[in-house]
Amino acid sequence: MARIDYFRDPAAPRANSVVPSVVAVVRNLAGELLLIHRTDNDLWALPGGGHDIGERIVDTVVREVEEETGVLVEVEGLVGLYTDPDHVMAYDDGEVRQQFSISFRARPVGGRLRTSSESKEVRWVAPADLDALPIHPSMRLRIDHGLSENRTEPYLG
Repeated sequence: MARIDYFRDPAAPRANSVVPSVVAVVRNLAGELLLIHRTDNDLWALPGGGHDIGERIVDTVVREVEEETGVLVEVEGLVGLYTDPDHVMAYDDGEVRQQFSISFRARPVGGRLRTSSESKEVRWVAPADLDALPIHPSMRLRIDHGLSENRTEPYLG
């Protein structure tokens, strides 16, 4: 399913749904960040996805990271809550979703890199190389918060 992200765009369509979702800031021992090249919007992003009924939210993180990347993770903490109503995603089926993303820190504990139907490329990226990749501003905010060593409280926004 194709997707267009609108961020602080007055021409954006009005949201007609909200779906709780997660992303994970996963770093390996070298300090590199696990990223996926998404198939729906052709941008680089943290792995993650929608929360399913009957799941604990940390189980959603583990499931989504493994589904999209092949990497098994253990959740270590909360980066923040991202609910900006000025960020909406329009899908080709007519759904226009307001952002509702919970970002977690996690560490790899197994698995190996592989792609999925949602990720056409998966790789470990050095933080210094992030600027060379097309990343949505809202996703970059989550990445920057997750990489920050100075944050003592989760982001709430």
